[in-house]
Amino acid sequence: MTDPVLVEVLRCGHVESAHRGAVAVVDADGRTVLEIGDVGQPVFPRSAVKAIQALPLVESGAADACGFGDRELALACASHGGEPAHVELAAAMLASAGLDEADLECGVHWPSHFESSLALARSRGEPGGLHNNCSGKHAGFLCTCRHLGVDHRGYVAADHRSQQLVREAMQAVTGAGHGEENGATDGCSIPTYAVPLKSLALGFARMATGQGLAPARARAAKRLLAACMAEPFFVAGTGRADTRLMQAAPGKIFVKVGAEGVFCAALPELGCGIALKCLDGGERGAAAMVAAVLARLLGGHDADLAGRLMAMAHPPVLSRKGATVGLVRPAAALTG
Repeated sequence: MTDPVLVEVLRCGHVESAHRGAVAVVDADGRTVLEIGDVGQPVFPRSAVKAIQALPLVESGAADACGFGDRELALACASHGGEPAHVELAAAMLASAGLDEADLECGVHWPSHFESSLALARSRGEPGGLHNNCSGKHAGFLCTCRHLGVDHRGYVAADHRSQQLVREAMQAVTGAGHGEENGATDGCSIPTYAVPLKSLALGFARMATGQGLAPARARAAKRLLAACMAEPFFVAGTGRADTRLMQAAPGKIFVKVGAEGVFCAALPELGCGIALKCLDGGERGAAAMVAAVLARLLGGHDADLAGRLMAMAHPPVLSRKGATVGLVRPAAALTG
């Protein structure tokens, strides 16, 4: 199956480029709400599933033992921009377990938030593991290890107890197999697994509703999504699509970006989960897709919110001087 064009980029009224993709929306019973393109094709969700990967942090009791609130739990689910507040909170999370930056095994990169990266360079500073967009997630892994009395060294390896717990949670929540046959290594060195979009959507419907999950896991899932919705800045950061979408409807929308054009989302009040893939891996196309899908699903429930979301699905194309010279727009296959 060829995925249809879901987003078009216009310049002065002419289509300059287009983004193909696939979208799956299901309820917690696995019933299809919306299906576009090949939703059975396995994809690597990458960072879009960090909320599921954070389940052992809460289920084990580590989050409570470390005194974590919404901000810490949101950062454990985050792909943050390396802004000062992100870096400071990740360091505090590690300190709560008697650890520090040297214990992170996620690797180093400059902050993705441009102003923070520029400020670090101007101060003659060097990026460290805390600036890695995944440092909050890794802090969660490390805190879980310390709480369980597990040697944290090598916690990124597939056979480490930390990643075994994550893999079990991912399989149970999505209903899809996670093994060597569909496994690879993510950018932050932990395992990632290719699973169908429909399974990912089911996983987030279950995370949002608790249906199909054991009571303790259901409580942990709802707590994590609630934390992200309460503290969206700590899930991504200034100007980021997932932060902006959650800020547009506090407590109503959970959204998380993944690398290579993936988004996962949930609408708790509607009891549905969403997973999509922009085929070319571009976040511009993927961000427009998820905003349009959210607007479409919410259109019959909150027209004002749906309108604001649809506006976010039509970002302008700007010249270097800031003049509007075009726009990004969802294609007919997406808007229905």
